[in-house]
Amino acid sequence: MIDIHCHILPEVDDGAKSWEMAGEMCRMSIADGVEHIVATPHANGHYDYDRKHLAGILKDLQSRVGPRVRLTLGCDFRLSPENVDDIIAAPERYTIEGGKYALAEPSHTKVPPEVDQYLQRMLAAGITPIVTHPERNMVLQKDLDRVVRWAQMGCAVQITASALTGDWGEPAWHAAQWLLKRNAVHVLASDAHDTVRRPPGMSQARALVAESQGDQVARALVDDNPRAIVSGQNLPYFPTV
Repeated sequence: MIDIHCHILPEVDDGAKSWEMAGEMCRMSIADGVEHIVATPHANGHYDYDRKHLAGILKDLQSRVGPRVRLTLGCDFRLSPENVDDIIAAPERYTIEGGKYALAEPSHTKVPPEVDQYLQRMLAAGITPIVTHPERNMVLQKDLDRVVRWAQMGCAVQITASALTGDWGEPAWHAAQWLLKRNAVHVLASDAHDTVRRPPGMSQARALVAESQGDQVARALVDDNPRAIVSGQNLPYFPTV
């Protein structure tokens, strides 16, 4: 499995609070079957997002955990006017491995109509937004058809593995199931932040998807599509919504 959304870098945002925690999160991911983690610190105005500095931290963490898991860099990119202007001007600052994919996080409290324009601008610039955890977004939970429209535009959609196991409550679980049944989910990821409250882990959710949607879809969400994302290739699984 490949985890494209994980707050594993220590002491940079609300994710891993120490090098020890970051190392333990890596070990937990490895034990769960993850071979590649994309470190995705927040780029949302609340934290200092310095790509060069973060790349140095990533390199240090890789040297500490060794070759059992590959670490690469992206970010948890907040959809805001300033951020969208910046990613279009300098996509390599935000995209996963400097490629053509970027996580795209709407606000949890307000998703104005302009968000559609932000996503369209990114697509027009050759950047494929991966809309993150809409099933947990209290605004989008009430308007999941909007997420479907984003997928029809060409955006990818990522849901949180732990939402499928019920850890985020019934509304998030129902929203995730609703999107899955409509072919509007392209990636599962952990969005892990620590070792206890929001730990790594995708295998249980993968098994649940295999049970409900089939093993081929489950493999696409945790391996085939994430592998294409980290290598900058077109998604092999992008069904008609």
